[in-house]
Amino acid sequence: MKKENDILSSDNALWEKVFNAANKDSAMIEDGSNYGDFLLKTIDGAKDEFTADELKTLKAGAQQIKEIEDKLESLEKEFPGCGSTPSAGESVDASAAGMTAGANASSEATKFPSFTGKDLDGNDVSSDELFSKNKVTVMNFWFTTCKPCVGELGDLESLNKELAEKGGQVVGVNSFTLDGNKDEIADAKDVLKKKGVTYKNVWFKSDSEAGKFTSNLFSFPTTYVIDQNGNIVGDPIVGAISSAEQRAALDKLIDQAIANSEQ
Repeated sequence: MKKENDILSSDNALWEKVFNAANKDSAMIEDGSNYGDFLLKTIDGAKDEFTADELKTLKAGAQQIKEIEDKLESLEKEFPGCGSTPSAGESVDASAAGMTAGANASSEATKFPSFTGKDLDGNDVSSDELFSKNKVTVMNFWFTTCKPCVGELGDLESLNKELAEKGGQVVGVNSFTLDGNKDEIADAKDVLKKKGVTYKNVWFKSDSEAGKFTSNLFSFPTTYVIDQNGNIVGDPIVGAISSAEQRAALDKLIDQAIANSEQ
């Protein structure tokens, strides 16, 4: 997974155009499918949006990802379970994840950008109300055609049930649904329903501070932990939370957020 993330982050702007092209006309990534094949198909469908050199770069990257996943699939068949846990290197520092460089090294708390928006059913949502009623809020940023994003939805649903007993909740932000795009909201709701997700997902304006924050994220999925005062706790978790190491890091942040809220 780290190697795939390195490929995608090396030409981030180009890949963002590919992900934006992976709209409702593209089939949802299913568990067990080859992400490289999906990327190649999406690139081919949007080839008119790229120059010849850009297409060459994108196809080479997608082919590398396809070969990585083919190899992992082969290893999984030979050694069942070996490919089920993401690598330990699935994280980057806060500045690479779109936060202000050095923010978490400061003694001053970093506020999550305030926002007003709606959930996917059209109900009004505000960050002030959302954060203040929870001892901890786990904000998960994802998009509909992101394989690792969709793959961790079940784990996030389980986490939400655990947090409910501690006075917290998980909140999802699907980057495709910003500005209330009706087609993308319908697609996101379909994915969430298929995955059995019941926790709240919200959208806000792309030109808001929270919208700009979302647009600057380094990769997806990315998860932030926020305390009752609206402060971001620690560094973001970049990559799926499914591995034991990622989950342990997340749990530590959750415990810290609850402690902050109880002071």
